[in-house]
Amino acid sequence: MTIDAPLDARPAAIRTAPVNSLVTSPILPTLLKLALPNAIAMFGTTLVAVAETSYIGRLGTEPLAGIALVFPFVMLTQMMSAGAMGGGVSSAISRALGAGNRDRAATLALHAAMIGTCAGLFFTVVMLTLGRQFYSLLGGRGGVLEQAMQYSHVLFSGAVSIWLVNTLASVVRGTGDMRLPSIVLIFVAIAQVSVGGGLGLGLFGLPKLGMPGVAAGQLTAFTLGAIFLAWYLASGRSRLKLNFTAFRFEREMFVDILKVGAIACLAPLQTVLTILIFTKIVAGLGTETLAGYGMGSRLEFLLVPIAFAFGIASVPMVGMAVGAGLVARARRVAWTAAAAAGLTVGLIGLVVAIKPVLWISLFTSDPGVTAAASSYFAWAGPAFGFFGTGLALYFASQGAAKVGGPVMAGTIRLLLVGLGGWWLASSGAPAWTLFALVGAAMVVYGLSTVLFIRFTRWGK
Repeated sequence: MTIDAPLDARPAAIRTAPVNSLVTSPILPTLLKLALPNAIAMFGTTLVAVAETSYIGRLGTEPLAGIALVFPFVMLTQMMSAGAMGGGVSSAISRALGAGNRDRAATLALHAAMIGTCAGLFFTVVMLTLGRQFYSLLGGRGGVLEQAMQYSHVLFSGAVSIWLVNTLASVVRGTGDMRLPSIVLIFVAIAQVSVGGGLGLGLFGLPKLGMPGVAAGQLTAFTLGAIFLAWYLASGRSRLKLNFTAFRFEREMFVDILKVGAIACLAPLQTVLTILIFTKIVAGLGTETLAGYGMGSRLEFLLVPIAFAFGIASVPMVGMAVGAGLVARARRVAWTAAAAAGLTVGLIGLVVAIKPVLWISLFTSDPGVTAAASSYFAWAGPAFGFFGTGLALYFASQGAAKVGGPVMAGTIRLLLVGLGGWWLASSGAPAWTLFALVGAAMVVYGLSTVLFIRFTRWGK
C-alpha cells in the first residue's frame, strides 16, 4: 500500500501560503494547457530532426551511418540537460514556490545556471578528447568514423550553449510558464534548420561544408537561445525576480537541485547505453542494417520529446502540490500525464508498425536500409506506448523529488537489453530477434515504472 502524508500534517506556514492556481485548477485541462506549448515546441524539434536526417541522407550513406554513431551522444546531452537535470531544476523551484518561498526559488535559479555551465564544459572536454574512441567502440570505421568526427567536433565544442538553454528554460518552466521556453525552442529550431541546412548542403549561396556545416547550425541556434534566456531572466521579466547583488553560494541550494537532477541523469544515461549496446551489435551486421536501425532508434529518441511535453508539464503541478502538502493531487497529476503520454506515443508506434514507409521514405529509398528499419518498427513500434508511459512518470516523479523508482526501472531495461542482446548476438540470431527484444524491454520498463510509482511514498 502507498503511504502519503496527510493534508493536516502540513506546516502552518505552508497551509497559510498564497494559493497558486496550479494546485487548485482542474488537473486534465491544466495539464493540457501547460503541455500544449511544450508539444508545439517538441513538434518543432521533431521537424528539425527529420530535416537534419533528410539532408544528411543527401550527403550519402556514410554520413547517414556516421550520424547514427553521434546521435546517441547528442540526445544524451539534450536529455540530461532538459529532462534530467532540467527536471531537478524545475522541481526545486516549483516546490519552493508551492511553499510560498519566492526568494528561495530565485536563489535556486542562479545556482541552476552554474550547474548548467559546469555540466556543459564537462561534455565539451569529454567529447573532444574521447569522441573518436567512443565512436570506434560502437563500430565506426573509415569514412563513417570520419563523418561522425566532423559533426561531433563542431557540435560539442559548444555544449555549454545546449546546457544553458535547457537549464534556463527549466527555471522558467518551474514557475509554471511553459509558453516562453517553448517560443524560444521554436526559434532555436528554425535557426538550426536554416543555418544547418544552408551550410551543410550549400544552400542560399552559402559554402557547402557537409557534416561540420550541419553541426554548426545547431551550435549557432543554441548559442542564440542561451543568450536570450539569460537576458530574459536577468531583466526581471520572468515570474522570478533574480537578485544578483544579494546572491551568495549556498551548498543546500545545490543539494536541493542535485538530489533530484543528479539521480535523474542516470535515466537518460541508461537510455543511451541501451541504444549504444544495440548500435554496437547491429554495426556488425553491415552498414545498411546500421543505417536502418539508426532511423528506428532516431524515432525512438524523438518520442522522448513527446513524452517530455506531458511529463515536464506535470513537474510544476506535482512540485507545487507536494510543496503545499497536496500529495493526493500530485499523484493524480502524475497518472493523468502518464495516460496522456502513453496514448499519444503508443498511437505513433502503432502507425509506424503498420506503415513504416511513412517514416523511412523521408530519409532513404535504399532497399537494404528500408528492410532493416521496417523490421525494427514491426517489433518495437507496438511497445512505444509503454515507453511513453514510463517516461512521463519519470518526469512526474521529479516534481515529487522521488525519482529513484523510475531510474531503477531504467536499470532493469538496460540489463534486459544488455544481457539479452549479448546472448542473441553470440548465438548468431537474426536482426529481427534483437528488435523484438527492444520492444519487450520497453514493455518491462513501462510496467515496472508504474509499480515503482504506485508503491513509493510521496510527501514528508
